[in-house]
This record gives sequence, structure tokens and C-alpha cells, in this order.
Amino acid sequence: MANTLDPMDLKQIISLHLDGFSNRKIGATLGISRNTVNTYMRLFKASGPSPKELLHLDNASLEKLFPSHTTIDNPRYEELMLYFEGVNKARNHPGFTFLYHYQEYVGQAKDPYGYTQFMEHYRRKYAKVKGSMKLEHDPGNEVFIDYAGKKLQIIDKETGELTPVDVFVAILPNSQYTYVEACKSQKREDLITCCCNALHFYGGVPKAIVSDNLKSAVTRASRYEADINRSFKDFARHYDCVINPARGYAPQDKALVENAVNLAYQRIYYPLREMSFFSLEDLNREIKRLLERYNDLLFSRKEASRRELFQSVEREYLKPLPETVYELKGYRRAKVQKIGYVYFSPDKSYYSAPYRYIGKETTIHYTSSVVEVYYYHQRIALHQRNPSKGSYNTNKDHLSSTHKYYSDWSPEFFKKKAAIHGKHVLGCIEKIITAVDYPEIGYKRAMGVIQLHKSYGSQRLDDACKRALQADAVTYLRIKNILKNNLDKSSLFYQDLEEDKPHIPEHDNLRGASAYQ
Repeated sequence: MANTLDPMDLKQIISLHLDGFSNRKIGATLGISRNTVNTYMRLFKASGPSPKELLHLDNASLEKLFPSHTTIDNPRYEELMLYFEGVNKARNHPGFTFLYHYQEYVGQAKDPYGYTQFMEHYRRKYAKVKGSMKLEHDPGNEVFIDYAGKKLQIIDKETGELTPVDVFVAILPNSQYTYVEACKSQKREDLITCCCNALHFYGGVPKAIVSDNLKSAVTRASRYEADINRSFKDFARHYDCVINPARGYAPQDKALVENAVNLAYQRIYYPLREMSFFSLEDLNREIKRLLERYNDLLFSRKEASRRELFQSVEREYLKPLPETVYELKGYRRAKVQKIGYVYFSPDKSYYSAPYRYIGKETTIHYTSSVVEVYYYHQRIALHQRNPSKGSYNTNKDHLSSTHKYYSDWSPEFFKKKAAIHGKHVLGCIEKIITAVDYPEIGYKRAMGVIQLHKSYGSQRLDDACKRALQADAVTYLRIKNILKNNLDKSSLFYQDLEEDKPHIPEHDNLRGASAYQ
């Protein structure tokens, strides 16, 4: 045959043949004579495998079937190879583009190749020594997230002050279906809110969220095993996916989302350049409108839009959303106090924990509605959050028998217990409880008085309380001394009371007596 071709030439012939090109058109496109194409087409048919099977063979297998010793040999090809020598020397110059050199080549060549063949011949002549793997993205496998480098802004209506806002971008790499949202910052709260909104925009959850090494997402960056922020990890657990930060110094891991950011500049930022917004809600409403238009644009080679590819291919591979929306969690450390409670500093309140953990260091996980207490990653208490300052929030199952008894203390509790021992005991307890500002102090004193019945009986306690009321000396110590000294039994008690009164001179008494007589 006139020319024998290498495997790359053969695959091009097969590919164009499968695309419906005639042998003549194949020869004109590749710069190969029609007779050479005719010869190889006959060899293809005689070899046994179909053209599609031949196309999927590796170069070594194809070369065994059709040995090659020379390549294309004609003036047109030689002219191109000579031009490539100059192109390759300028390759590293700033601003270099193949399109510029192709246009220059067309201007000087007698019979120029098309741009596709121009690039194909260049790649074959100057093959890269260091390969670059093309990343294939399975549908529903991951979503890439990042923040745009350039910010948008909103205007304060009253002051006219411009406030810069960050722009969050997410993309499903298989369909390239894109989500964009403006937010106040790149802080943990805003990042998680944006991720949550993105997943609900897609209507499902991928297997992994691939983030850049954002400070709000990654506590410690690593090429192989990054330390993920606890809140972000908890968010991923709620949505049954994993966080997979992009590797440092591996631009291919985040090339797709960075390209999405650049497209957002063109399709969203540019149309917004002369518009003013006075709230984040207004800005996001306009972004949403532009985003719909962007996702509906047809790809030039796929004859479908991002939305169509997502709906027809990728959506069914996403896992369903959980029934509840994720609530952002905060964390505090607290020790279980002797009374069986942990102190919750955000609300300055207290929550009970099982009494066996008294003295242990715990971690409090909290949301706007729930407070959870953990000890070594095991939840030991769950409470509904009570926003009241200084409140004590108790689960009685957490308390020991002694603590359960104390938890029932109230004015009514003590009045009920006092009434059993007599009306004067009840009167003393009422006075003791109302005499102090801090209820717990009054409760302890009241309990001390009531407990005296165990040593002296209810009747004596009631008599002692009667005498304490008469003397306006209602305290635990006074009542205890009355009982201890048997003053509740003696009429001398009244004399003691008289002695406490101011002394009246004897002649005054007589004057009083004669006056009485």
C-alpha cells in the first residue's frame, strides 16, 4: 500500500467512518489519500472485529493487527510540522493561545487543516511526558462547593453604606447543575445554611460534599486526611453524606467548581452590575431568576441544558432528603455539679444529668430547640431548651431518691407537711418561708422545724410553735430551745416572756394598783 498509518491515524479513520463520513471526505479531512483510506477500510472489514470494537482496542493491539512503519507523507503535512516548531518555542510565553497561531497558520498555508486536525497533529507530535488524569464524575456521587473570590454588595437604605456579601456556589459535576446564593459571610453558620439550601435546591443528597479548605469547614487542612469542623461533620451526618475536602496543591480536585465560579461571573455578576439591592433577600431573588436562565442554557456539544441533564440522569442517583431540616449546633463544656445539674452559660440556666455523673466533665450540644448532654460521646441527657434565664430544668429520672425528694420542695409542700402536726406548726412554717428572699434557705429552716417532731412528738412541737408565735420568736433555733428546755410544758415560759418586757418601777406598780382599786 502507498502509506501505512500509525494506530492514532487508524482510530481517526474509524471514528470518522462511524460518524458517517465517506472515504473521500475522511481522506480530505485527515490529509490522507483516498486510496489509502479505501485500503484500510477493506482491511478493517477483513480483520473480524466491528469498527466499534476496533475503536476500543488499545494502540498496542491495533498495531499488531495493522503494523505501521511510516506516517502521512505529503507536502501539506510537512508544512504543518515545520510551522509547529515555531509554535512549540512560543508555548510558555504569557498570553499564548493555540487559536492565535492557528489563525496565523491559516493565513500563510496553501491548504490549511481545520482547527480540530491542527490540534490533533500538534498533540501527537508533542505528547506530554507527564500525564494528567481526566476526572470522570459519576452521577449523584458528589457536589462541589466554594465561595466566589469577588463579592457582591447591598446598600443600607438609611445611610447609603455599601455592605459586601459573599457568594456561595455549588455544582453537581456530572450534569453541572449549579446553585448560587449570596450570604453575609463565610462563617460556619452561613456555610452550613448555604449547603442546606443547596441540597434542598437539588431535592436530594449526593454521597459526598467536596469543599475547598475553607476555615469554616476544615479545622486543619491536609493533603490526605483533613480535620473537619465538628458542626460541618454533624451536618453531614444529619444528611447521610461525607465531607471530602479538596487536596491542597491538587487543582484538578476543584477545577470544576472554579469554572462554575467563572461562569457565575459571566451569567450572574455581569447582568447585576448596574442594579442596586437593599437586602440580601432582594439580591437572592434576582440571583435565582438569573440562575434559572443559566441552568436552562444548552451545552454546545450535548444538545441539552444543565437542568435537562440533571432531571434525566443525575436526580435519580441522589439520596432522599431527611424528614427534618438540619439545625445548627453549638457546643459548651460543663461539669455536673453536686446538685446534679450542668450550667448552660448561653441562657445562664441549669439542666439535670443522671446523678451518677456528678463531678464528671461533659459536653453540651445545643440548638435553638434542644439541649443535649454528652459524656465521652455518649448522650446522657436530652432536654427541650428553656430560654428563661436562671431556670432549673429537671428530668426526675436523673435524680437519686434524695434528690427526687428535694426536687418536690415548694411552699405548698411544706405547708402540707406542717399541717399534719398542728395549726401552730403551720403558722410558724408560713412565717419562716415568707421571711427570706431566697426560697431554698427558707425551705431548709422549715424542714428543720418539721423534723423536730421525730424527737419530741407532734403535740409538743405544736405547743412550742404556739409559744414561739406568741413571743414573735419564730426561728428554728428558738423553737428547738423551747423543746430542749421543756419550756413548752412550763408556765414559767410566760414569766420568761414577761421578763423580756421593759421593767416598770415598783411605786409605779402601786400607783397603778391603787388607781385600779
